[in-house]
Amino acid sequence: MKFGDLPVAEAAGAILAHSLRIKKGVIRKGRVLTDPDVSALIAAGYDTVVAARLEPGDLDENAAAARVAAAIAGDELTASAAATGRVNLYAGVRAVAEIDADRIARINAVDEALTVATVAPYALVEPGQAVATVKVITFGLPERQVDRAAALAGRDRPAVRLAALKPKRVALIQTTLPGGKDSLLEKARATTEARLSMLGTTLIHEGRCPHQEEAVAGALRTAIGAGSEIILVMGASAITDRRDVVPAAIVAAGGQIAHFGMPVDPGNLTLLARLGDAWVLGLPGSARSPRLHGFDWILHRLLADIPVTGSDLAAMGVGGLLKDVPGRPLPREKAAPPPATARPPQPARVAALILAAGQSRRMGAVNKLLAEVDGVPMVARVADAVLAGAADPVVVVTGHEADQVRAVLAGRALRMVHNPDYEEGLSTSLKAGLAALPPEADGVLVCLGDMPRVSTAVLDRLIAAFDPAQGRAICVPVYHGKRGNPVLWARRFFAEMQAVAGDVGARHLIGEHADQVAEVEMSDSGVLIDVDSPEALAEL
Repeated sequence: MKFGDLPVAEAAGAILAHSLRIKKGVIRKGRVLTDPDVSALIAAGYDTVVAARLEPGDLDENAAAARVAAAIAGDELTASAAATGRVNLYAGVRAVAEIDADRIARINAVDEALTVATVAPYALVEPGQAVATVKVITFGLPERQVDRAAALAGRDRPAVRLAALKPKRVALIQTTLPGGKDSLLEKARATTEARLSMLGTTLIHEGRCPHQEEAVAGALRTAIGAGSEIILVMGASAITDRRDVVPAAIVAAGGQIAHFGMPVDPGNLTLLARLGDAWVLGLPGSARSPRLHGFDWILHRLLADIPVTGSDLAAMGVGGLLKDVPGRPLPREKAAPPPATARPPQPARVAALILAAGQSRRMGAVNKLLAEVDGVPMVARVADAVLAGAADPVVVVTGHEADQVRAVLAGRALRMVHNPDYEEGLSTSLKAGLAALPPEADGVLVCLGDMPRVSTAVLDRLIAAFDPAQGRAICVPVYHGKRGNPVLWARRFFAEMQAVAGDVGARHLIGEHADQVAEVEMSDSGVLIDVDSPEALAEL
């Protein structure tokens, strides 16, 4: 790939390295310059531009990132569409992330422009959470480097995999000493049940017995008889040695001690053992707290059917200091607890608006939205394309001849909203539609009912590119250098969109927020085709 200053007159086909302002707006970095772009730059007074030009044997940034991501990802992960050289890999289920750290390091050493970042090995991830991201820093890479990285990523098995959590039969045994409080035992049971419930499993058995070897051994046998696969033992007194009461009881019941102690705090005095086919965890009193504990790391792996050895526990020291330390910005005691309704991170939720309220003045007596295109009413073609995509919900705003529009859309999973002020212009329909969106919508695709050649693939490509956190808060389709419709807007712009007045939409806001605009290249001219006249309809 060549990179550097380039005469503007020779820049067609090159990739612009830095955004440049022209009379009609901004040509953003990463754009493959077209002949009209070159003309606009010359008219704006630019003699040279900093640009990149791919050479034979190079892959562009998106193709390179997609190839490496496909090789890295296991079947349980979903890849985003490549945009600006980045592909994110999302978890489809609650799971433990199995990361081959050595291979990730080797992939990152292939080329400084190719980077892969992941969550920590064995981290618990939620559905919709990003587990890994592949980012190509430059505008392109030699294909041989990409293939080297992909070969490393996919060798034997994918470098990033998920082990889904599975419901297990879990028992809790609590030991007692004279003078102990029943309230402490009840608190421990409630905390344990809540912890297991969050992981998708339940407590099938609880036993309480004196803190004596024979009594604990009997309680363990009872738990095994109840069908337990994992047994948690909370002693009234913490385990201090392999020969203490709880480990001695495990051995007396026919079990084996795998490892005592772990370099995680809280959790140092945790015991790992086997009793028949069941795992046994001897837990210190700190495990009664709902806060993250060393034994959580073991429990997550066991629920995901990932075997745990003493060597695994010994390797948990780096990052194992879970107690509050001066380096933490906010002690846990002072941190507000998350709301009970908090949900795990998820990909952006995008709704769609179909504006179908216009009077079709330029069409004469014909309501263009009801005119047939390939045997289907125009507005119905638009609705079907949107419904087949990833946007949800889909809201249709009616106005002129509302009953007829509703009739041709009958039977579809649409939310219908009527705009009584449709004669005052497009802005009123936009306001009515935005007011009908659910509060959980992160963004909205504003679709026009007179653009029947916009495909589902175009809509989903816009949604895939949408990432406000990465500066892609307004996604605009572009065909051969010309911007079209529909446009995807982040929620942060809804207030400004609702403030628009007259027979105009929100398109002027694109120029006002140029730093948040992502131009998404399309191979489909349908994003430029709307039907405003009988001649346009006849040509279509």
